[in-house]
Amino acid sequence: MPVTAYCLFETTLGWCAIAWRESSDASAPFAVTAFQLPEATAKMTKARIEQKTGATLTHIPPPQINKIMQRICLHLQGGMQDFRDVPVDLEGTGWFLRKVCEAARTIPAGKTVTYAALAEAIGKPGQVRAVGRALGRNPIPLIIPCHRVVAAHGRPGGFSAHAGRVTKARLLALEGATVNLCLDFT
Repeated sequence: MPVTAYCLFETTLGWCAIAWRESSDASAPFAVTAFQLPEATAKMTKARIEQKTGATLTHIPPPQINKIMQRICLHLQGGMQDFRDVPVDLEGTGWFLRKVCEAARTIPAGKTVTYAALAEAIGKPGQVRAVGRALGRNPIPLIIPCHRVVAAHGRPGGFSAHAGRVTKARLLALEGATVNLCLDFT
């Protein structure tokens, strides 16, 4: 039976959390099930990951997860990382969210695409808003880089992490991409 656990770790942006499932069956390796970008405090990050996953806190992650945590820390310091090789588990999400996450995962660091382009890429060109809502439910942000999806004309669009658009712009800036932070609501 798979075990779900999580670990808190400090980054230059604040305390993050990562959750994973692991199995005693060697043919079913570990996979990341959730990632939490920093909230205002470590306690709030902890509460958010627990609410999202129901996972158990551990202070000693398995070596594979520890390596991912190190890569996340490097990425958040400006040392761009490609997380496409990280095994993720989107079990329990609907097919549409999985399809959107799979497409978002192909966006390279430093690049952005529009919600419309992502909708087109998954064969649902009329579902731009649904793509945005799906990205807002992405359980593994950063590893599944929903921050790289922007609105038309380079505007940021939404972002469900703490500090919303500011965090999105900061993540993009770390990757060398820019976003128009104009908060014009017309």
